Amino acid sequence: MPIGDTWPGTGAGTGLLMADHPTTPRLWTTLLLAGAAGGLGWGIRGQYGHQTGAMVPGVLVGLVLVMQFGRHLSSLSAARAVALTAIAIAWGGCMTYGQTVGLTHDAELRGNWGALSWGMLGLFIKGAIWIGPAGAVLGMALGERRYGTREWIVLLLVLIGVMFLGRLLLNYPFDPAARRLPPIYFSDHWHWEPHKADLRPRGERWGGLLLAFAALRIYTGWFRKDRLASGMAGAAALAGGIGFALGQSVQALHAWRPDLFEWSPLAALTRHMNWWNLMEIIFGTTMAVGLAIGLWLLRRRIGRDRTGDDTAPLHPVVDTVLLLACAAIIVVWEFGSFDWLEFIADMALPLALLPIVAVTAGRLGPYLFCLPLIALPIAGKTLRQLSYRTDLVPVIPGRLYLVVLPLAVMIAAALLLARTRRSCASTFAPTALLVTSWTYFLLNFAIFEFPWPWQPSTFRTPSNWIFVVCVLALTIGAIVAAARTRASDV
Repeated sequence: MPIGDTWPGTGAGTGLLMADHPTTPRLWTTLLLAGAAGGLGWGIRGQYGHQTGAMVPGVLVGLVLVMQFGRHLSSLSAARAVALTAIAIAWGGCMTYGQTVGLTHDAELRGNWGALSWGMLGLFIKGAIWIGPAGAVLGMALGERRYGTREWIVLLLVLIGVMFLGRLLLNYPFDPAARRLPPIYFSDHWHWEPHKADLRPRGERWGGLLLAFAALRIYTGWFRKDRLASGMAGAAALAGGIGFALGQSVQALHAWRPDLFEWSPLAALTRHMNWWNLMEIIFGTTMAVGLAIGLWLLRRRIGRDRTGDDTAPLHPVVDTVLLLACAAIIVVWEFGSFDWLEFIADMALPLALLPIVAVTAGRLGPYLFCLPLIALPIAGKTLRQLSYRTDLVPVIPGRLYLVVLPLAVMIAAALLLARTRRSCASTFAPTALLVTSWTYFLLNFAIFEFPWPWQPSTFRTPSNWIFVVCVLALTIGAIVAAARTRASDV
């Protein structure tokens, strides 16, 4: 089918959908790059945590998918798609899952197949509703349907209301002092450890996110008839659920049967393995590969003609003020101590309001959000760990090399890319991927306390070698994509 022809079922003469053509990416290359981005990003997230940490794999995986499937998009449209994906993947960071993981491998529960099964079910559900919204939002940004800023705001406000309803229905009652927990509860429970005196159940939030995700899929699939968004929501949820459970299966196997690893050919490596971080790497790799497969299968639903997406109704001054407000909120939330802000952040979705306005209506917003704003808390946490909580790096050099320099590179790259917003995504995505992947790799290398190859192995060494392979794969992929773009322009 030639590009521009109508795909069956989309309405006669729309000419909006992407058909197979010579520039359709190779599946194996796409899966390799997506897996590298997800493994690197989610593995790095393990050192930083919460919503802001989850945006790192969001931006890396988003850039790879846009680079592979969105070459025809404008730079601004691509930046918006990546930024929105990062915003949506952050929502799941408000969920507690440490005790859910504990059900599958804690020493007191090893051999308890009931606890293992229940914990794995909980991880599947939490992984699904963590990654599902990111797939839906990516599909909304890439599909043939258009979503204006007002629609995004109204939709988000509705989802916030649905989230509250979901928490009330599924995550209450919660009164540990009276031993009253929700009927469906995936954290530490007296059912599994009835005689544990110091058991401290945690309040769960997955019910709110589950209903919000269901509402998002109903809206995109039934009301807006957006097949790409609806399909990507399903693919992402499946990938997230499988990824979380699969990653923890490896860690649980090591906890239950460590002898299996002592005699393996990789015993020298597994002896120093950080199994929790390996779980995160497997989770990130699997979910990213699942997103790539979903987008590959639905590639004909990708909007081909997205003219009009380059409009930026926000005045540059308003755009800048919104971005500064976003940065201030991030800094105060991550490095301050304000109970009211922590309460709002724990709900996740309300914090997305300002970024969504800046990204969907601004000219600078998508670029500055993708690059320096996501990097801001990562750089700050690296400085805090190395210069304030430890004395590994002196404060003054730490501020310069761990915060000022990375953010300066990110800001410069964002402003440079914003100047070419009407150019193709095939210019934006490789450049942004190179800058972000190396920045996060180097910051993580620092927080790993500089595990050089000639130094004795520690529990960080295996993860760092995995990250080296991932960042090199992304570098090669970005360079090849950029060279391909230059060759096509000749």
